[in-house]
Amino acid sequence: MTADEIIDLIDEEGVEFIRLQFTDVFGRLKNIAVTPSQMEKVFLNRYSFEGSAVFGGRYCYDEKLYLYPDMDTFMILPWRPQQGKVAKIVCDVCYEDGAPFECDSRYILKQALKKAADKGYEVRVDPECEFFLFHTDENGLPTTTTHELAGYMDVGPVDFGENARRDIVLMLEEMGFDIESSHHEHAPAQHEINFKEEEALKAADNIQTFRFAVRSIAKRFGLYATFMPKPVNGVAGSGMHTNIRIKKNGKNIFRSDDDLLTKEGLNFIGGILAHSKALVALANPTVNSYKRLISGFDAPSIIAWGDKGEQTLVKVNKKLHDTKIELRFPDGSCNPYLMLATCIEAGIDGIEKGLEPGDKFQSGDDLGKYDKLPEDLKEAISCLNSDSFVKGTLGEAFNKIFTEIKTAEWKDYMMEVSEWELKRYLTKI
Repeated sequence: MTADEIIDLIDEEGVEFIRLQFTDVFGRLKNIAVTPSQMEKVFLNRYSFEGSAVFGGRYCYDEKLYLYPDMDTFMILPWRPQQGKVAKIVCDVCYEDGAPFECDSRYILKQALKKAADKGYEVRVDPECEFFLFHTDENGLPTTTTHELAGYMDVGPVDFGENARRDIVLMLEEMGFDIESSHHEHAPAQHEINFKEEEALKAADNIQTFRFAVRSIAKRFGLYATFMPKPVNGVAGSGMHTNIRIKKNGKNIFRSDDDLLTKEGLNFIGGILAHSKALVALANPTVNSYKRLISGFDAPSIIAWGDKGEQTLVKVNKKLHDTKIELRFPDGSCNPYLMLATCIEAGIDGIEKGLEPGDKFQSGDDLGKYDKLPEDLKEAISCLNSDSFVKGTLGEAFNKIFTEIKTAEWKDYMMEVSEWELKRYLTKI
């Protein structure tokens, strides 16, 4: 879209507010809202903000940064009232002179995709987004309470969230999403919505828009949508399985003419497995993430690959005349730009170096013969700092700040006294 086309659409649709959106290092959506009278200034890239917002306010960065709108991401939000509509546009974060800010996660993904494109690769991605719909309390604050008992692919009336999920799907389609499927997941109040694959940058933008839309629409039903990996003990956690397909000269490089996984596909998996201990620091970036990974509820725990899910890190998905490589470890707490940038580069590194993934995992295999993922955030950050390749994808400045913040987060967690500790020790010591 051009600036003039956006202005015309704003006038025709009666849009009164436009959200200038960007993503902080933790994957949280941020925005500055403006009125149509300010759009000329927006198109001149003159909207600035305090740089510390990129780091979620958890790192002191006093320099002013600027929002550069990506015109093609302009979208009117359909769940807003017909009078006084609201639109959004995704922005890149830059310095005043227009140079990209090296710690902008969208820029980091753009750089990874440029490297891939220079090698002739087109990367396409489709995520499988899981989330919980919980009740809110009398003040509208989120809880982990649900009264439903529905399970995998159950229907109403036992699926209490069916109406909310239906509205979410309809609203997303109105926003241009091509929704492939939606259903109730394994745990009570847990849901999954899958949308069609897109070019990797657009897929990351779509994940951010999806989360924003799901939370906003759930609120209309008096519910709170959370993508927290493990909000409830004793039931399945929420992941964000991510399918990747790479094309070169219009051909899927993971599928051979006889419908087998190609050497490039094996080597891509080899690259993911080789760097997996560092990758989880970006794909599973919270203390809570590791409670999903070690829970045993169909979540990966070993560094292995196979044709079936079970406990493998990577799964080969074969459909008629198509093959995709599914990453089963990412969860909804990740920053999708960083997760995709690091995983794509790690996989392509595997192709270039001819890295072998080892034997395919078979049902009944001794799990003890496989290396394990990091068991907590502290170990994952240590593995990230030991992997020069993944650090290179992120850049020195970003990696330094990110690991400092996440190390401090781990220390904060370790200083908290949990209910489990009180129940376990208070009357016994």
